[in-house]
Amino acid sequence: MRYTKPHFYDTFECLADRCPDTCCAGWQIVIDEDSLDKYEQVEGPFGNRLANSIDWEEGTFLQYERERRCAFLNEQNFCDIYTELAPDALCDTCRMYPRHIEMYDGLREESLSLSCPEAARIMLTCQEPTQILSWETEEEEDSFDEDEMDFLLFTRVEDAREVMFQILRERRLDIRQRMTMVEMLAEKMQQCVDECRDYEIDDVIIEAEEAFREACNAIDLSLKDMMDKEEDNIPDVYSALCREFTVFKEMELLRDEWGQTLDHMWSVLYAGGREQYEELCSRFDQTYGCDSKYREDWQRIGEQLMMFFVYTYFCGAVYDEWIATKIRMATFSVRWIQELVRYRWWENGEKLTMENVIQMSWRYAREVEHSDENLGILEEWLQGE
Repeated sequence: MRYTKPHFYDTFECLADRCPDTCCAGWQIVIDEDSLDKYEQVEGPFGNRLANSIDWEEGTFLQYERERRCAFLNEQNFCDIYTELAPDALCDTCRMYPRHIEMYDGLREESLSLSCPEAARIMLTCQEPTQILSWETEEEEDSFDEDEMDFLLFTRVEDAREVMFQILRERRLDIRQRMTMVEMLAEKMQQCVDECRDYEIDDVIIEAEEAFREACNAIDLSLKDMMDKEEDNIPDVYSALCREFTVFKEMELLRDEWGQTLDHMWSVLYAGGREQYEELCSRFDQTYGCDSKYREDWQRIGEQLMMFFVYTYFCGAVYDEWIATKIRMATFSVRWIQELVRYRWWENGEKLTMENVIQMSWRYAREVEHSDENLGILEEWLQGE
């Protein structure tokens, strides 16, 4: 069995009541079968509470109040199951979160969820490029239906992801240039799959590696020259963002405050038109963004976010063959987290802290990336782009 995980994975420790939010509110918590069996056997007053606070048909905890708080989350933001029974009485979801696992044939990939404030802090404050650790054991996989996965396609997808990691870690290149190169690789792979030319994917990956090396060899060009060349082909960013914003309105609203944030964000950033948006972005870039003394931090945050989304989702394309869509989702998410950060900067009187960046990242993930329904809506929408 082969395993992978980011190099910072084991540094995570739950903040418990010190967390700026709670993972026990805002979304439905699914209970595994073994835990349901345990809860059904608990006797006494707490057993009665369990019986009345679980949707046994759906296998989920009931939620109370508008914030959709779990029925067992007390006023101190502690879990009563944890305190009344034992730590090992937690269901798999509560015990594992924010640790996330993806299983493929012979491979188990572990990651931290961006929707957790502490996990987001670990990722986004990491100064060095994210390294993906890999190791093997003699342990065999419990069960895996080989018919579910095209192993040859998975090998190619995994090879392409390694090239993407190389590109994203190359800090001598602007993050926008790195994101474009990753997108181009995914789009060419998608074209091969759509046209039943899977056998050409290996050549596409090799060509992407060669183009990456050429870009690195050309770094003696000034950054400004490279950006000027890119800007000749940049589409209408403002119009594209206004169009993309509509997909948020199609999504399930998990928290009322998220809807309020989106409404205010629209009025601040986009309702005033292109000229106002571009002027606001110019001020932001000069103080905290790509044209400021914080440029390296802005680039690094974009890199760490891209590494997270590519590592977590890209290999899942082996099941639906939505190769390009997985990368579109990554670039979409990074772009909109950056927009949320711009909005927070304006809301704070044109001031910004790292905590603001972290908060907008995990808030986005909780509403978009960490809801199966919303993730499906986003991928369907991006598939049509």
